[in-house]
Amino acid sequence: MAGLYFHVPFCKSKCYYCDFYSRVNIDSLRDAYLDAVEHELALRKDFLQDEVVKTVYFGGGTPSLLTCGEIARLTDRAAALFDLDTTEVTLEANPENLSDSFLKCLKGTPINRLSIGIQSFSDTELAAINRKHSAQDAIDAVKRCQDAGFENISIDLIYGLPSQTLEGWSENLQKAVALDVPHISSYHLTYEEGTVLYLQAQKGKIAPVNEELSVEMFRTLRQTLLAAGYEHYEISNFAKPGLEAKHNSSYWNGTKYLGIGPAAHSFDGDSRHWNVADTRGYIETLSRGVFPCETEVLTEADRYNEFVMTSLRTAKGISLNSLLTKFGEKMRDFCLKSAAPFLKNGTLEDKNGNIRLTEDGIFVSDGIMSELMWVD
Repeated sequence: MAGLYFHVPFCKSKCYYCDFYSRVNIDSLRDAYLDAVEHELALRKDFLQDEVVKTVYFGGGTPSLLTCGEIARLTDRAAALFDLDTTEVTLEANPENLSDSFLKCLKGTPINRLSIGIQSFSDTELAAINRKHSAQDAIDAVKRCQDAGFENISIDLIYGLPSQTLEGWSENLQKAVALDVPHISSYHLTYEEGTVLYLQAQKGKIAPVNEELSVEMFRTLRQTLLAAGYEHYEISNFAKPGLEAKHNSSYWNGTKYLGIGPAAHSFDGDSRHWNVADTRGYIETLSRGVFPCETEVLTEADRYNEFVMTSLRTAKGISLNSLLTKFGEKMRDFCLKSAAPFLKNGTLEDKNGNIRLTEDGIFVSDGIMSELMWVD
């Protein structure tokens, strides 16, 4: 099985925290972008080596700026070129784009899962990060999606925002739980270089929350969502039983995926590929019949490190049997030896042959992952 990802680089405005590739005021490139995407699909039709495509994901940028016809155009083209047997087709969306009319026509496309970028249920926090919807807009949008028949809905939330309090974060979580969506992704704010928030922090206009508050926010996140019936299946992701994100899970379990569009990434099992992060350059290069990407062939050490890092992010953890099968006794034994101090101090545990993070381990996961990395 495999996944297919479309990167949609269009945005009405840039959120102050976002470092994903997108551009504003390039709507004039929309038709050329769609032509280029179709051209790239054709050029890369053999990339997945006839694997059945089980998941499709429209990310961005703001994919909900596409029309239903444009979404159907791309999925139809993909179906003509690949063996599609999809169980999950996701569209990332902003609340302000989810009108009744848009949702009605979206039901006529293959989209069966919505990932809604809410980020906060506080109008003050939303304004501080340049989101264009209000808290009530977000709540209303989720309810419209539910009324329109979309059952598989995920919402995104950010914690650790400037001036955010533990009480305010707890209120955000209670409002999220009240919506009864099957999936919640929640990320700690990171100050990525080049973003507006990064520049504000550099100038001393805002201050990151301290480490103690960050830990308490994450602990509150876990306690609130676990109590509400969600499973914490990946460090940043919670789902009702059986409703984990299938496409995103492919990134954590080594499934092949093809990324189409500017700045999109792909993985074929042995190498990683990434397209140029430039919409005009992407369009121009494809007009010459070349797909504009760079490639990195992974060494055995690279593949081991990725396997350990991505596995450890999940609730299942590192399967020692899989580790042995993929990389042999030498690397399996290295992993066990490196994990031993953390198994002893209780930040890792061995659960039926799977080495996984404990709750205490999640808070120091970066350091644990670093110690388990193989260095040539």
